[in-house]
Amino acid sequence: MAADIGVYGLGTMGSALALNLAEKGFEVAVSNREADWIGPFLNEAEGLTGAVRGYEDLMDFINAIKAPRTILFMIPSGAPMDAMIKEVTPLLSDGDTIIDGGNADFNDTRARTKRLEGTGVHFVGMGVSGGAEGARHGPSMMVGGSDHAWAQFRPMAEAIAARFEGDPCVAHVGPDGAGHFVKTVHNGIEYADMQMIAEVYGIQRDMAGMAPADIGAMFGRWADGPLASYLVEISHSVLQAVDAETGKPVIDVILDSAGQKGTGRWTVIEALKLGQSASAIEAAVGARGWSSQKEVRVAAQDVLESGASAPATPSEDDLASAMLAGRILAHAQGFAVLSTASEAFEWSLGMARIAEIWRAGCIIRSALLDEFADAFRGELPFGQMILASAMAARLESTVPGLRRVVASATLAGQPVPALSAALSWHDSMSRARGTADMIQGLRDYFGNHGFKRVDRDGDHHGSWG
Repeated sequence: MAADIGVYGLGTMGSALALNLAEKGFEVAVSNREADWIGPFLNEAEGLTGAVRGYEDLMDFINAIKAPRTILFMIPSGAPMDAMIKEVTPLLSDGDTIIDGGNADFNDTRARTKRLEGTGVHFVGMGVSGGAEGARHGPSMMVGGSDHAWAQFRPMAEAIAARFEGDPCVAHVGPDGAGHFVKTVHNGIEYADMQMIAEVYGIQRDMAGMAPADIGAMFGRWADGPLASYLVEISHSVLQAVDAETGKPVIDVILDSAGQKGTGRWTVIEALKLGQSASAIEAAVGARGWSSQKEVRVAAQDVLESGASAPATPSEDDLASAMLAGRILAHAQGFAVLSTASEAFEWSLGMARIAEIWRAGCIIRSALLDEFADAFRGELPFGQMILASAMAARLESTVPGLRRVVASATLAGQPVPALSAALSWHDSMSRARGTADMIQGLRDYFGNHGFKRVDRDGDHHGSWG
């Protein structure tokens, strides 16, 4: 019997998705560039509802899939994906679909879609969130590409996706690079959320002198209520864990240098190109960069005078408010980037639906996402989530706590870059008159750039002499 789908690439994510598909009863053909990976995978797939068959030869693999074919590639992005497209396209037929399920730059996805126009082969960029566990038992998926490709893949995608109260956490978000762009912004929000959690942890560790287990217990208390989220839940677990070798908390044996794979940077780059602020995400990306400069920071500790005082440690209630306000503001920045990109690239992204497919399966799943979806479905002045009545009310009750936390941390010399950036953005947006008039005056003085006046139309210049 011909396979319903082909999965090429049996690494962690590809294997997990193939097993998920087979468990849901689909016939799956698999292949891998390193052929010796195929046998062990087939052994792992034994006993699942659907049949899984492996093929070492690429042509045999393609011929094993029913037409029109859907082939999911879970291979490294960039040059490997371009090489695979070049190799596989001559072997495909009209109506077949190539799905790139990796973390690809959406600009590359748009270019690949353009290159395949007229060949009869459809190209899909699909964002997959949830890690290996999510891929195996139910990821959140953001699918780009053509309506034809989505109609072909939809029954399988909805079957394997995570579910929130029965609703599959997958959607066709738009054409060409839309799926990969939404996943990129998802990851940018993830950066900001993790950085804010780390900042709250740092306040409790360095200002309050709390033990990791006690800080973990606080996150455990937050796992119920408005802060309920996957990242808060696992923060509790990370801080409670004990290192088997030393008997110390695991967190205390981890080097304070964070890695990154690029999607956070991409979010910031694209936000700036679109003229949008993603300052909380940018702060999180910057903080990871600073974290890698461990030797510099060790040397600087005894050189740079902080002038810090010893203010009162923020209360747990204020920390919870700061985390909640920061999360709302970071998401609002991310959705603003999505909205601007949707207009710029003519994608017609559905913000409410995007919030909904993030409610289960993905890394940033949280209790707030239902509220965000409701905000986008209600009255939304200027398309800004922070101006929705429910969100404005949330911020009114939580920003005072955020302000106190940032103030206390700053006085103590405790770095809180993401929380500070979120607060500054909130304060900038809440002022009818800002300070850019001074910038425009300076630009006109040294560069004759001109400015708009508040009392008449047109471009004007100042009398600076």
